[in-house]
Amino acid sequence: MANIIIIGMQWGDEGKGKIVDLLTEFADVVVRFQGGNNAGHTVVVGQQTVILHLIPSGALYPEKKCLIGNGVVVDPQVLLGEMDELQKRGYFKNDDQLLISEDAHLIMPYHRRMDVARERMKGEGKIGTTGRGIGPAYEDKAAREGIRFGDLLDEEAFREKLKANLSVKNPCLETCLHDKGFDLEAIFQEYIGYAGRLKKYVGNTSVFIDRQMKQGRHILFEGAQGTHLDVDHGTYPFVTSSNTVAGGACTGAGIGPTKISEVIGVSKAYTTRVGGGPFPTELKDEVGEKLRERGREFGATTGRPRRCGWVDIPLLKDAIRLNGLTGIALTKMDVLSEFETIRICTSYRYQGQRYEEVPSPAKVLQECQPVYEEIPGWKAELKNIRNFEDLPPRARDYVRHVEELTDTEVILVSVGERREETILRRNPFRHGPRKS
Repeated sequence: MANIIIIGMQWGDEGKGKIVDLLTEFADVVVRFQGGNNAGHTVVVGQQTVILHLIPSGALYPEKKCLIGNGVVVDPQVLLGEMDELQKRGYFKNDDQLLISEDAHLIMPYHRRMDVARERMKGEGKIGTTGRGIGPAYEDKAAREGIRFGDLLDEEAFREKLKANLSVKNPCLETCLHDKGFDLEAIFQEYIGYAGRLKKYVGNTSVFIDRQMKQGRHILFEGAQGTHLDVDHGTYPFVTSSNTVAGGACTGAGIGPTKISEVIGVSKAYTTRVGGGPFPTELKDEVGEKLRERGREFGATTGRPRRCGWVDIPLLKDAIRLNGLTGIALTKMDVLSEFETIRICTSYRYQGQRYEEVPSPAKVLQECQPVYEEIPGWKAELKNIRNFEDLPPRARDYVRHVEELTDTEVILVSVGERREETILRRNPFRHGPRKS
């Protein structure tokens, strides 16, 4: 039995979808434990590109069980649309494949409208949310005003909670945010319709996971976004509204930390970020544009162009510490193949001081200047390589240098977007972490 957490090491968009999809072959259960449909995992299988927002990437394997844990906030309209699209493509035909936590909170229409209205009113000071209602849904959860799937399946309880919420949300929307309120009956009927389709998938995911563990099943916990978007440990306030670090898997899935075997972090061979916030290695020149073009760096959820820059070692070292990482999956190595030289940020400089770690607050990080090492590129195509020793020597040197700088094993190197375009150096479901 192995229970593996997959976590993003940067600001999201690291290629977690592909890594989860790849490792799901060796797992029995895949669990999504935080975030909402502000996440977008892109998986390329054969000639098909599949973008998943709520359903775990394990959905592309018909025999795997997919769980949406209590830590996720769910827009039922989006979830049903995603299920319908997967079924059209020939996936997700077995109803037993999906289980949704009865304690997962619902994203309501007023959450989405409040999200957009707040961003609009902030003007140039906006954070850059996706406008999907994620933050307001988590706010209601913390304020003990949220509506959960278990409430949705009880019509009387759902109506009472919805009525109480609208008595607060409508005046806020109309008076403070200068937007329209909502009709109770319209929302009630819409969501009862969703309940009719989704009730057969709802249950106690924590108990299910515990039983699977006792039966010796392999479980993969799939994170959304990245470490530095964590609401506690990220570049606050330019963060998401949930705990994206490995500890969030325990609270968001309902398991104890002693049950976790390994934590694998996913990092691009360079760095990207969507939305506002500090980004020390960002390149606002032709090199950054080249990274964006070669890496096709546009958000899977929003389509927004990603900001691009060189790999940031202090950022990765922070992720290793915060998550207790036992290995790194290094993605998009092929994107760097066209560069004569490649830079690696090894530290920052701020007001005459050198920083080996990511400083807080975000304002300080915003003004940090990267300190770079420059190494020669490999100028060779990598997509058809499947063994580490077959990589060009300089590409191997790059991977080994990342290992040295982070003191963490690189267990996987992705050399293309397709499932098979991967060099798997160590399978965490079959072999434990190397001894230090």
